[in-house]
Amino acid sequence: MTTETSLTPSEARVSALLLQGMTNRAIADRLVLSLRTVECHISRALSKTGCSTRLELALWMMDRPFHR
Repeated sequence: MTTETSLTPSEARVSALLLQGMTNRAIADRLVLSLRTVECHISRALSKTGCSTRLELALWMMDRPFHR
């Protein structure tokens, strides 16, 4: 996983909710976004961080101030 990565504010918000264990649908409902938009944010966050799973992304987020 990459150590220095810049997530957009939207990618960080979606990833922080993912860290809380929310489903894509729940994140979409909470942020009033389409399901496809949430999927795109997660996909881009996975790519930028070098993570291959939602779990890896959640662990990556735990070490960052994004979710605080």
